[in-house]
Amino acid sequence: MKKLGSFFKSETIDRIPLKPRSQDRRVQPRFSTQFRSTFSSQRLEGQGRTLDVSAGGCKIESDMKVEQGAKLECRLHIPGLDWPLRIDEATVRWVDGNSFGIAFSRIAPEEFAKLKTVLSELEQDE
Repeated sequence: MKKLGSFFKSETIDRIPLKPRSQDRRVQPRFSTQFRSTFSSQRLEGQGRTLDVSAGGCKIESDMKVEQGAKLECRLHIPGLDWPLRIDEATVRWVDGNSFGIAFSRIAPEEFAKLKTVLSELEQDE
C-alpha cells in the first residue's frame, strides 16, 4: 500500500505544470523596495511604486497602462537621496496586470553610481 500511495503522490506532482520563473533569467540580484516612481514618454505620464530594483531594471506597479517595448524616462524617488534617481531611458520588457518590468537602457554614469550605492545599502539590510 505504501508503494501505491507514493506512486499517486509523484503522479500528482508531475502533473503540475511548471511555470518558468522569470528570475532564472536575471543577471543582477533584485532587492524588494517600496519607492515612489514617476515615468513618462512622448505619449504618457504616470506614477507608481517601484517594488523591486536591480542594477539593470526594476518592477513598477501602477494604474497607468504601458505597452511592452515602450521607451520610458523614469525617476525613482529613493529615501535618503536629495533628488530622484534619473533613468534617461528604460524599455518595458513585460506587463502583467498593473505591474510591469523595465530594463534600464540609458543611465548617466553619476546616476548609475548612485544606484549602485543604493543597491549596496539594500543588500546590507537583507
